[in-house]
Amino acid sequence: MAYIGKVPTAVPLTSADIQDGTIALADLSATGTKDATTFLRGDNTFAEAGGGKVLQVVSTQNITDFSTSSTSFVDVTGATLTITPSSTSSKILLLCNTNTYQNTNASYFALRWERDIGGSSTAFGHGTYGQSYARAGLNNDFWGGVGMTYLDSPNTTSAITYTVQASTAGSGTMGFGINSANASNIFAIEIGA
Repeated sequence: MAYIGKVPTAVPLTSADIQDGTIALADLSATGTKDATTFLRGDNTFAEAGGGKVLQVVSTQNITDFSTSSTSFVDVTGATLTITPSSTSSKILLLCNTNTYQNTNASYFALRWERDIGGSSTAFGHGTYGQSYARAGLNNDFWGGVGMTYLDSPNTTSAITYTVQASTAGSGTMGFGINSANASNIFAIEIGA
């Protein structure tokens, strides 16, 4: 292709310009930083990939065994951790793994998460049954491993304290981590949005 006079600064590519099937980054007229850490969006802008990245993990492990006969939710001793999100758009994935029991026929136990930011608390789950619960069919009938998972959207970069709370949701005594040799664990995982 021949030009008379001044050559234009931007020339459309033709099939003749792409002999090997490759277009170099320098040949693209999109805006933004062009390198191996970015991708070309539909609006013709290079941007960093975002979302779904694990930004940090905080854990409390080997929590001491705990029991309660309270019919309202109480904090599980030692089952607490604090995480400070790096962005207001981050999600916090909460995980709890423990052994539990309920020692009384036809009674429940319940577990839930509570979030505290600067003294303002929010509990997650049903008011009576929390987020994870089970019922004993006979005395000492329920005994087993229980997990509890919650994806929180706290919308803050302030420090957040998460605590596991437990109740009997009825009568009798429930145990958190009983006979597990202090092997209960909780985790808070920050996920970039």
